[in-house]
Amino acid sequence: MLIALLVMSFIALALGAVLGFSALKFRVEGNPLVDKIDAILPQTQCGQCSFPGCKPYATAIAAGEADINRCPPGGEEGIRKLADLLGKEFIPFGEDTAAPKPKSVAVIDENTCIGCTLCIQACPVDAIAGAAKQMHTIIAVECTGCELCVAPCPVDCITMVPLPQTLQTWKWQYPEDAQEKKAP
Repeated sequence: MLIALLVMSFIALALGAVLGFSALKFRVEGNPLVDKIDAILPQTQCGQCSFPGCKPYATAIAAGEADINRCPPGGEEGIRKLADLLGKEFIPFGEDTAAPKPKSVAVIDENTCIGCTLCIQACPVDAIAGAAKQMHTIIAVECTGCELCVAPCPVDCITMVPLPQTLQTWKWQYPEDAQEKKAP
């Protein structure tokens, strides 16, 4: 009887060690759904959704604390992708959400720029090149059009210019749902 008890104790310790090792080796960092949602979001870090960036917004969506229709840079295409991922119904932009704008890029009037670096500090994607008391310029391919650089500029030398629609930037528009066409 003592041998059986010792064997069972040894097996329990061995299985416990294997489970402990497995828990450390195969643990999941964070919520994988948050990463999938974050991959769909446009990564502009603009704050137009009322969250400080795309990752906090993705976390709020995964927790059920935010709707999927709060990202203007993602547009309706982003809402549709989020709805497909989460198995929810498509929700158009609401009244409390900013409407999507055409894709734009910031342009600095280089004759007016005083080189204050406030726009550089505000840019979440480092799309502005320049130095203190020197003229700044926008790296157009890096600019996400988030408009965060416009407000801090003390001389209002930054404007948002819509990108022209070319064959590379044109996208097919989704058809309207039959239910959306019906008016009560």
